[in-house]
Amino acid sequence: MKTISLESRILVYEDRVELPADILKLLVEAEHAATRAYAPYSHFQVGAAILMNNGQVVTGCNQENAVYPCGLCAERTAAFAASAKFPEVPFSRIAITAINPVEPLKVPVSPCGSCRQVLYEYEQKFGQPIEVILAGQEGPIYHLRCVADLLPYTFHAGFLP
Repeated sequence: MKTISLESRILVYEDRVELPADILKLLVEAEHAATRAYAPYSHFQVGAAILMNNGQVVTGCNQENAVYPCGLCAERTAAFAASAKFPEVPFSRIAITAINPVEPLKVPVSPCGSCRQVLYEYEQKFGQPIEVILAGQEGPIYHLRCVADLLPYTFHAGFLP
């Protein structure tokens, strides 16, 4: 028997004032997107902003539905919109944040497993990492060098015939 270790590195900014201007700008776009979420059931508003390699920013927000499986997360809303608008342009970076109306989030919000898988697919499609910025409403901001750091030992196209 042997052990396989998987490691992810996260750069932690203690506060928004520490963020480089370009990361802060993208996070602000994600924050604005969160305010546009359709979340009448959970009231948990999530926003995502994707910086494309061409300099364009595409945003998305969660879209709930009374039939829960019909809704869609902010990250996938943004990723699918970005891919539809710029099908041949790689994603450079994604910022994700959320608004909890009951108590402000003091830790970064993380994408669900489905969103991680979708973002990883775009990383593989273009053969370049997508930086990931995660934030709550206050407190530290996490910066990961790639989606693969969020989803170690991924399922990928190499498994398929």
